Amino acid sequence: MLFIEALKRGILVSDGAMGTMLYQKGVYINRCFDEVNLSAPGLVEDIHLAYAKAGADILNTNTFGANYWHLKNYGLEDKIVEINQAGVKLARKIAGKERFVGGTIGPLSPFLQPPLREKDFYLGYEKQIKTLAEAGVDFFILESFVYLDALLLTIELIKKWTKIPIVAEVTIEDGEHLESGEHVSDIVEAIEKSGVAAWGFNCCQGPRHILHLIDLVKDKARLPLVAQPSAGIPKKIEGRKIYFCTPEYLASHSRYYIQKGVKIVGGCCGTTPDHIKAVRSAVHSMSPGRMAQIEIIRTAIEKVDLSPPTVPLHQRSAMAKKIAQGEFVTNVELTPPRSPDPAKSLEKAKLIKEMGIDAINIPDGPRASARMSAQALAILIQQKVGIETVLHVCCRDRNLIGLQADLLGGYALGLKNILIITGDPPKLGDYPDATAVFDLDSIGLVRLVQNLNRGLDLVGREIGGATGFLVGVGVNPVAINVEREIARFEAKVKAGAEFAITQPVFDIKALEGFLSQVKHLGIPIIAGIWPLTSHRAALFMQKEVPGVSVPEEIVERMAKSPTGEAAIAEGVAIARETYDAIKDMVQGVQISAPLGRVEMVAKVLGLE
Repeated sequence: MLFIEALKRGILVSDGAMGTMLYQKGVYINRCFDEVNLSAPGLVEDIHLAYAKAGADILNTNTFGANYWHLKNYGLEDKIVEINQAGVKLARKIAGKERFVGGTIGPLSPFLQPPLREKDFYLGYEKQIKTLAEAGVDFFILESFVYLDALLLTIELIKKWTKIPIVAEVTIEDGEHLESGEHVSDIVEAIEKSGVAAWGFNCCQGPRHILHLIDLVKDKARLPLVAQPSAGIPKKIEGRKIYFCTPEYLASHSRYYIQKGVKIVGGCCGTTPDHIKAVRSAVHSMSPGRMAQIEIIRTAIEKVDLSPPTVPLHQRSAMAKKIAQGEFVTNVELTPPRSPDPAKSLEKAKLIKEMGIDAINIPDGPRASARMSAQALAILIQQKVGIETVLHVCCRDRNLIGLQADLLGGYALGLKNILIITGDPPKLGDYPDATAVFDLDSIGLVRLVQNLNRGLDLVGREIGGATGFLVGVGVNPVAINVEREIARFEAKVKAGAEFAITQPVFDIKALEGFLSQVKHLGIPIIAGIWPLTSHRAALFMQKEVPGVSVPEEIVERMAKSPTGEAAIAEGVAIARETYDAIKDMVQGVQISAPLGRVEMVAKVLGLE
């Protein structure tokens, strides 16, 4: 079958929420969403089209509750066939032959509660299952089942009436147990013996919860796994329920799902086409072809002979000298402007220099945004203000030739300190249709720069002189997959990384634990510190920014002064406490200046 073959070949991206999108289009929750297939088919078709344009390989029918018991609750039990036929027709119209159509089936509860009777299942599902099959779905997708016996009986009925493949998904509202009591690790064998093609989790408490559940079952599972999380648990803010799972956050977790063997990724409640577009980008970046290309180029670079760098570490820059001598280093991050006018950035750089800060960090297209060239701003700051910069060099936007050209040109113009990052995919930023290059990841680029420091190009040819870059990398002490983060950090150090800057630190114990795990690498760690400016900013950092962990007690502290100068003062106080707690653990700090308020830096460092 085509669906089974596609499942074997690679990763499939499923669509996101249907109910969320219908609600956004004005269909109120007191209506039967399945009936909209008949009364407003254009709405459903538009949603399928949006998900198709976002890059979904799978469009699931709007038939989650199109069974006898659910429709009977609305007096629509005589419309079962029409609603399910329309659901398949609308999805197939958009899917064409390029995408798969999943026949969506939800649980019969809450209209039926245990003990579950087989005759109730026959009445509840027979017309729906047979209609979806006859209408031409490529597979059945069973969503949001919370009782194991109900799931297994539904699978049994589908197999009795059709030969169409089945994907089964369970939902765990909290923790690790189904509503029927089974621990998630104990359901693997029963589900895999039931005859499904793939199985996994949908909704739950969001991306991180599902990642935890995947960890619990992946070693036992032999069939392809599925992960379709909700957009987290909504919080009520200013009278509105807000989902804090951004497309970027879901995409970052999708990468982890794929690394753990998940073959179908998508979204559930609260997710939108923007979320699925970000997931599509994540899947593309993790595709076997792209990863193989990066590995081939990296391997070619690594074959170059490792002679010592030409310029000794302490001679490369003032910051390099401090690092070589074991002195404490202070950096401030200054984001490039969106306009061509650098005046405000230069004024802020002057204030930072007056504070006695060692260097200014210049991000390169943070969060895939389009801004003034980081390299241009770094050169302007060094020439006009007279303070060293740390230029972020991103793998995303330039190919190997462009990267090497910019590095040589930047060095000729006085740039000596660089921080190498892989970079966020364009689909997460301002211009989602821009092309990402990613000829290299951060590990390969570190090695390329160290080749230049030896007077060699990317394939080992002499270039008539050596650069003297101080080479830094990023590291995340609170990564979801700490083992992988440490393994990549070790690879970066092996490639030639000479210092590292962390993501913003809010969880001091997590940083302390991470530092003990990487102590053997022996390179300086500069800790990131981010002063919060409001309660909303704290929630944003906690819920939306991948790689950042904000403890609940900090969010609660910010809630007491939610906005204004009082909130900023509290954010500075938290940052100052963090600085005091970690300064003896690390060899430096990088302070961010949210909202461009560089005066906050002096308060954090106690320079006032």
